[in-house]
Amino acid sequence: MKLSALLKGVEVLEAHADMDLEIHHIANDSRKVEKGDLFMSISGFTTNGNRFIPVAMEKGAAVVVTATKPAENVPYILVASDRLAMAQIAANYYDHPAKKLKMVGVTGTNGKTTVTLLVKHILETVQGAKVGLIGTMENLIGEEVVPTERTTPESPELQALFARMVDAGCSYGVMEVSSHAIALERVGGVHYDVAAFTNLTEDHLDFHKTMENYGETKAMLFARSHKAVLNQDDSWYFLMASKAACPVLTTGLSSDAGLYATDLELVADGIHFTAHYGQEQAFVYLPIPGKFTVYNALTALGIALALDIDLQTAAAALKTAKGVKGRVEVVPTEGKDYTVLIDYAHTPDGLQNVLSAVKGFCKGRLIAVFGCGGDRDPMKRPIMGRIGAEIADIAVITSDNPRTENPHAIIEEILSGVADRSNCAVIENRIEAIHYAMDIAQKDDIIVLAGKGHETYQEICGVKSHLDEREEVAKYL
Repeated sequence: MKLSALLKGVEVLEAHADMDLEIHHIANDSRKVEKGDLFMSISGFTTNGNRFIPVAMEKGAAVVVTATKPAENVPYILVASDRLAMAQIAANYYDHPAKKLKMVGVTGTNGKTTVTLLVKHILETVQGAKVGLIGTMENLIGEEVVPTERTTPESPELQALFARMVDAGCSYGVMEVSSHAIALERVGGVHYDVAAFTNLTEDHLDFHKTMENYGETKAMLFARSHKAVLNQDDSWYFLMASKAACPVLTTGLSSDAGLYATDLELVADGIHFTAHYGQEQAFVYLPIPGKFTVYNALTALGIALALDIDLQTAAAALKTAKGVKGRVEVVPTEGKDYTVLIDYAHTPDGLQNVLSAVKGFCKGRLIAVFGCGGDRDPMKRPIMGRIGAEIADIAVITSDNPRTENPHAIIEEILSGVADRSNCAVIENRIEAIHYAMDIAQKDDIIVLAGKGHETYQEICGVKSHLDEREEVAKYL
C-alpha cells in the first residue's frame, strides 16, 4: 500500500518522504521491522521511540512516522499524535475492518468480561451470528481462541484482529474497552454501534492518578458511539451520560430506569429477576450468583435491546448461558463438605461484591484468600485489606502477582488497612495459602480464592510461572 493511502485522515505536520513509497507492513517494535516496513516511533513512559530508529532503518524500514523530529537523516513523517496516527494508519492498512462489523464496546471497572460473553451468547443463540470477541480472558473469533496479553491490544494488533473477524465471516465485534485503550488511542478511529458502562471503582490510579481522570477517560467512549447503555445506579453515571452524544438507555434497580429489575432472588446457584422495559416484562435466570450479576445481566439485555433484539427473546437466551471462567467459578471438591470458588476480584469493589454475594448464601464460614498485584495502584491495597477482614470470617492474606515488587511489602500495605487482625492469617506463598484455607475449612464453609480468576500463572520478580488454582485444589485433594 502506498504511503499516501496509509496516511489518509492522519494529521501530518511535516512530510519528509516520498508519498508514493510502497509500504510492506506496519511495525511499532524495531526488533520486528522487515524491509519495506513503516516504523511507528512511539513515545513511551520511560523512553522515546526515536531511540530505536537506527535499528529499524538497519533492518530495512522505508519510512518513520513520529511525533518528534528524528536526529538521523531518514525519511520521516511528523505527526501531531503518534498513538492516534498509529491507530489510523493501522485502520487504513487493514481497510477499516471495524466499519464492516456491528461494534459493541463495554467499559467500566468490573463486569466487562461477563457482559461481553453474555452478549456474545445472546447474539449467537438468537441470530446464529458469528461473533468476534476481544477481552481480558481471551480473544475469540467465533469459537477460535486467539491468545491475548492485555484487555485491549495495541492498535495494529487490534485492527488485524478485526480484519481476521471479517475474513472469518463475523458480523459482530464485541469488546471490552479499557481506560488504557482509550487514553493510549488503541481504539483510535473506532466507532461503536453500542457502547455500555458497567460501573467505576478505584483501579488503575497508578496510571490515571485521580478518579476524576479515570472517569473522564472512560466517558470518552460515549462520544464515539451511536447508542449507549448506562448503569444509572453507579455514582459515575452522570459523567458518562454528560459525554454521550447519542441516545441513552439507562439500567438499574429502580423503576425510573429505562430497563430495570424487580423480584430479585439471589441464591447459591445464580440469580432470578423480572426485567421491565416499557410495557414488556421478561423472567431472567443466570447461573452466576451475586447481586452484581443482576447488573451485568441488565447491561447485556440493554445492549441486546439496542441491537433490536426484543426483551423476551434476549432473556430466554440468557437461560442457557454458562458461568464465566474465573467469575464465581465453582471448583470441584469431590468428597469434601466445603466449597471452593475462584473469582477474578482484584479491586476493592470487586472484592466487596463477591464476598458480600457469597456471604449471602454461605451457611458456614466465609474464608477469603486474596492479595494485591505489584506494579499497580498501591492505594487500593489497604482498602482491600479492610474489606477482606471485615466481610470474611477468616481472611488469608497472600500474594497475587507481585511482579517486580517485594511480596512482603505488598502484604504489609494490605494489612495497614486492617484495624482488627484477629481473623487474619498471613501466608506469602499463594499455594500454601490455598492449602491452609482447605486445611481449616469445615462443613458448609466457602473458600473464595480472589484475584487470579481465569489466570493460570503467577508473576514473581518479573518471572511468570504456571499457577492454575483449579489444579492446585485438585492436587491437594
